[in-house]
Amino acid sequence: MIDLKSSSRQTNHSLLKLIRVNADYLLLPDSGLWKLHDELMAEYRQSRAEGKIPAGDRLDTSLLDVKIELAERLLKACCFCERRCGCDRFRKAGACGADAVSRISSEFLHRGEEPELIPSHTIFFEGCNFTCAYCQNWAIATRARSPPLDVLRMCRVIEARRGQGSANVNFVGGDPIPHLHTVLKIVRCMPEELPVIWNSNMYMTPEAMKLLDGVVDLYLADFRYGNDEHAYRYSGIRDYWKVTTRNFLEAKRQARVLVRQLVLPGHVECCTKPIVEWCAENLGKDVRFNLMFQYHPEHRAAVHPEINRPLNMSEIRRATEIVKAAGLTNLV
Repeated sequence: MIDLKSSSRQTNHSLLKLIRVNADYLLLPDSGLWKLHDELMAEYRQSRAEGKIPAGDRLDTSLLDVKIELAERLLKACCFCERRCGCDRFRKAGACGADAVSRISSEFLHRGEEPELIPSHTIFFEGCNFTCAYCQNWAIATRARSPPLDVLRMCRVIEARRGQGSANVNFVGGDPIPHLHTVLKIVRCMPEELPVIWNSNMYMTPEAMKLLDGVVDLYLADFRYGNDEHAYRYSGIRDYWKVTTRNFLEAKRQARVLVRQLVLPGHVECCTKPIVEWCAENLGKDVRFNLMFQYHPEHRAAVHPEINRPLNMSEIRRATEIVKAAGLTNLV
C-alpha cells in the first residue's frame, strides 16, 4: 500500500512554498522564467534529498508562484497536453473544451477510491483532452457548463472537508490537465499537510510535467491502451504509448505512483498485457497496481460493437493471469 496519511510525512508542496523567489520574477521573459524555475527546482530537490527544510514560515512569494505564472503564460498558446492545440484559452476554449476559466461539476468526500486514499476529497473538473467513446463521465468531460470556480472559495471548502476527515485532495475530471493553472492556485492556499493527488490520463506535455514537479504527492494514473491504434480509435489521441510511458517514468521520479488499468473487452492481449509487462519492467514489480474490471459500455460505445459489452469471465481470468505472470506484487 501507499502511505500518504503518516503524520511524519511532509507533503511536496509544503516544501515548495518555502523556496524563496524575488518579486521581480514577473518581469522575466519566458525563457528567463523557465531558467529561474529550473534553478529553484534544483534547490528544492537538494533540500528534499538532504532532508533540509528551509527555516521560516510559508512565504508570500515562492517557487509555487513561479509555476503559477508559467502556467498562466502557457495558456496563451496552450500546451498543457500533447494535443498541443496552441489555443489562446483566454479568448476561446481549447481542444479539451475548456477556456481559461475552470469549472467543476462536483466535489465531495469520496469513499470509493483505493483503500489507502479514502476518504478522499475529490474535485471533478469539467472538460477533458480525451474523447473516449465509452466515457462514464461524458456529461462533464465533453462540455463545461457549471459556474466559474472561485479559487479562494474552493480553498475554504478544502479546509471544511479537512475538518470532516479528508485524507487528501484529489484533482480529477474529465481530467485535471486542462486546469493545471487553477490546480496550482488552489494548492497555493490549501493546507500544507494535505497530500495532492493528480488523478489523470497522463497525456501531459513535458512542460506540464515540469510544473507538476514538487506539487503532486501521488499520481493516480490511468494506463489504458497498449498501442496507438486503439488509443486513437477509442479516445481520439495520437502517440499515446510514447507520451504516456514517458510521463509514467517522470512521475515515478517526482512522486509516488498508483497505476489503474481498466480492462477493455476484447483488449486483454493487445492492451492489458503490454501495459502490465511494461509496468513490471519500468516501474518495478512493487508498483501499486489496480487491475480494474468495472468497464461498462456508456456514451458512444455502441459505435464500436467490439467494446459494446461488459467483460466476460474468461477475460477477467486471463487479465489476472497476466498480472501474476508479470510478477506484480503490490496489487489493490
